[in-house]
Amino acid sequence: MTARCWRTISALVLALAGGGLLAEQAWLTAKAQLAEVLIRRAFAAHLRDGAPHRPWNWADMHPVAQLEVPRLGVLRTVLSGASGSSLAFGPGHVDGTAAPNAAGNCALAGHRDGSFAFLHDLRMGDHLTLRTRAGSMRYEVRDLLVAEMGDVALLQPTEEPRVTLITCYPFHGLSRSDLRYVVVLQRSAVSPSRRSPGREALRALPA
Repeated sequence: MTARCWRTISALVLALAGGGLLAEQAWLTAKAQLAEVLIRRAFAAHLRDGAPHRPWNWADMHPVAQLEVPRLGVLRTVLSGASGSSLAFGPGHVDGTAAPNAAGNCALAGHRDGSFAFLHDLRMGDHLTLRTRAGSMRYEVRDLLVAEMGDVALLQPTEEPRVTLITCYPFHGLSRSDLRYVVVLQRSAVSPSRRSPGREALRALPA
């Protein structure tokens, strides 16, 4: 076989391999977009009747709240639990901490390269809105810090309404880290007015 034939074969193999990688990436992107649509629909259903709605039949989690950062144009649906299966699709509510918008310390966790990548861009004084079926509450960023993974003080109950956002640190690290980036928010004196549950979530769904 001539050198020219080998070059042709090598080029074809590389082209097929590259096409396979592109097809796999397109498939993963499509699955992620579909999951987001299903999760938002499940949250809209939860707003209507208050019951837990799994986004798909075999899901072991369900949406419980929705958080928004207007300055950054960020909208995330919060899922029950902070297990790997939940965090793969969005931020999760840490079991044992206060429920979203309830009195006490509500801890939410998310991946630094996914749903909580925006934590890197939060600044002191930024506002975040947390929406549940009971209504919407606004919170203000009061502290930004880096802590050890085992720092249980971050999850301790508080008397004042608080939201604690947690992700891995550093943001652009490729290896596993024992450090956590933490954003502490306290409820603002003025919160958004309560609206009919479900309408905004339904409007946000694609046609």
